[in-house]
Amino acid sequence: MAKGEKGQRTVARRLKGFRDIAAGEMLARERMVTRIRTVYESYGFVPLETPALEYVDALGKFLPDADRPDGGIFAFRDEEEEWIALRYDLTAPLSRYVAMNRELPLPFRRYQVGPVYRMEKPGPGRFREFYQFDFDSVGTASMLADAESCMVMCDTLEALGIAAGQYAIRVNNRKVLNGVLERLGGGSAPPADVALNVLRCVDKLDRVGLEGVRLLLGPGRRDESGDFTRGVGLAAAQIEVVLSYLSLAAGSRSGVCDELERLVAGSAAGAEGVAELREIDAALTAAGYGDDRVAFDPTVVRGLAYYTGPVFEGVLTFDVRDEDGTVRQFGSVFGGGRYDDLVERFTGQKMPATGASIGVDRLLAALRTLEGVDTAAATAPVLVTRLDPKLTAEYLRLAAELRAAGLNTELYVGKQGIGKQFKYASDTGKTVALIIGEDELKAGQVSAKDLRLGSELAGNIGADRKKWLEDQPAQFTVPRSGVVEAVEAVLARYSPK
Repeated sequence: MAKGEKGQRTVARRLKGFRDIAAGEMLARERMVTRIRTVYESYGFVPLETPALEYVDALGKFLPDADRPDGGIFAFRDEEEEWIALRYDLTAPLSRYVAMNRELPLPFRRYQVGPVYRMEKPGPGRFREFYQFDFDSVGTASMLADAESCMVMCDTLEALGIAAGQYAIRVNNRKVLNGVLERLGGGSAPPADVALNVLRCVDKLDRVGLEGVRLLLGPGRRDESGDFTRGVGLAAAQIEVVLSYLSLAAGSRSGVCDELERLVAGSAAGAEGVAELREIDAALTAAGYGDDRVAFDPTVVRGLAYYTGPVFEGVLTFDVRDEDGTVRQFGSVFGGGRYDDLVERFTGQKMPATGASIGVDRLLAALRTLEGVDTAAATAPVLVTRLDPKLTAEYLRLAAELRAAGLNTELYVGKQGIGKQFKYASDTGKTVALIIGEDELKAGQVSAKDLRLGSELAGNIGADRKKWLEDQPAQFTVPRSGVVEAVEAVLARYSPK
């Protein structure tokens, strides 16, 4: 709109599937990310940042036999007519980075946090921009790295206040799944499209149940709405192989391995997958991570063809209540596995890798249900009020002194009266408000208000200011020379134990 045009205004609107995030949630997310980072670094992972934009071929998101990118990504052509896209995860950029930096010491162990973008249908709690926090070990085929991934997942969730028993790390191996598929093909893998469809049916077990999977593997299934999903068309004997796999009784990790070994007998791929699970079990047991924290679960299917070996999923097992009152479990917040083929796309050489990723926004929502998230919006918990504009120099000195002592402090810079300043302090999540007037200045004192103890103050102080101050139960007076210690004492009451 040209300057000076009348009757036309830009409409304030936001892209569908995106959201604005206010201070309280942003700060809560940063506090959570800091705790996660501490765990990652305790294992020796180092930070990496890659661009939000990548060439589409680096992301591997071209449709088969097409010259346009997959519709699931945000893509456009640059000035050189190259296809560019917003990253849809943090793993593909990592693979590109490793391929471009062949001198990296191996294994290369990195973590990265940042937004990713997917052009998917938005819905409740489902956005097109969301944060992930990954850790990966590139350049090692050792199952110790996969076992360590499980340990990191446990330690991370527990560091965030999610106790053992409130989560489960579930582990499977894609090679075991391949062994089951080989049994369907009479000793050789079935056609790729059939194998993919079988895995998709397995992945729907939680939603449709064992009988639903049976129908999907066979003739097809009609859901409650009347919609019919065409089945894979397996023979009855083949369906029983898959269902026997999905029906393996939960038990110890070693017990699950014994059952899997029996089920995939005769398959080299299946036997290799079971052997890898046994290695992971031995490492976890030696490190003190029992079956109550990490379990082997044959029903875990992640990424279908994306993963090449062990796969991991971190699920929260405590109950939450939906907006309609329905009780359910929160579900998956952590996932990953071994992907040995991604770097090879660039170099032509094998480069084994494994790791996992947190859905940051989803995990933060889960923590909120546990009432373990501080959503205070204040970056500075202390407010120096301006009772008398003529004393502004004193207020500036007081704020500077508090900041020099390491206490984040905001000086009120508006023009509102003291009552409105207290309301501002409350609305912005402050913990302490400091007041100096002529009386306090002459007495060498500062009045302090513990806002978490006091009620929200929005009214007029009135004529008898001294009596008003005395009547406030959270109001107290300290010597000007002791204000730093007094503020520290108040803030210490609310510091995490």
